[in-house]
Amino acid sequence: MVRSLWTGASGMIAQQTNLDTIANNLANVNTTGYKTQSNEFKSLLYQTIQTETTSANGETKPTSAQVGLGVRNAAINTIFKQGSLLASESSTDFAIDGKGFFAVRGEDGNTYYTRNGSFQWSVATNGHMLCDSQGLPVMDSTGKPIVLGEQYVMSLVTVDKDGSLMYPDASNNPQQMGITIGLYQFNNPGGLKREGDSLFSQTAASGQPLNEATNNNLPRSRVIQSYLEGSNVNVADEMVNMITTQRAYEFNSRVITTTDTMLEQANNLRR
Repeated sequence: MVRSLWTGASGMIAQQTNLDTIANNLANVNTTGYKTQSNEFKSLLYQTIQTETTSANGETKPTSAQVGLGVRNAAINTIFKQGSLLASESSTDFAIDGKGFFAVRGEDGNTYYTRNGSFQWSVATNGHMLCDSQGLPVMDSTGKPIVLGEQYVMSLVTVDKDGSLMYPDASNNPQQMGITIGLYQFNNPGGLKREGDSLFSQTAASGQPLNEATNNNLPRSRVIQSYLEGSNVNVADEMVNMITTQRAYEFNSRVITTTDTMLEQANNLRR
């Protein structure tokens, strides 16, 4: 019976983590570029009560007797399903239609990746630099910050579907400026590490970033100006998952309560 106490406790701990994950998904339902998470569970070790043996007549028993010791969280997976595209009035808001990621340079000098294309022009030493909402510079297809000279009017800069920056000529026809917003893909995006602020960093599990501009074997992503990618959280699914998690938590709690009652009855037998 003491074993059942720890089994029920392990289930409550696992479901608490599951509820925390669901709550975080619901809290970020309006976060631009947020990707929903889901919990994966695995059973703990099994304790062998009786091994394969023979009966009194010498017949072999086909199976042994094993009792499980509970459950634990194995992983929290990120689901990189495309979010809905939301119209924006800002010309520096960009949504990605495809598997690509924008790249930004962190304050520590490392490169981070995001689906949040809420950018703006910031005053830089040599002109204007394209930054995210945290002021981190956005990288181009060559891995350098996107900086335009002071002679350009930022409100006239447009971006085509390939991410190339365009500026009108004397005839007011958009012309390419030779700068392209960098888009990167990963063989295993689920292996990316969350860093907060909708940023991800590469890991050994995700593999090296693949530059769409230099890798012709990748399906190209589209950049859509004046749009943002909303979160891919499905509120209805998350509410159902929350109810299921709550019921599972109650069941495990009931295991502990029942075990406590049985232990109390066993102690009363000695009186």
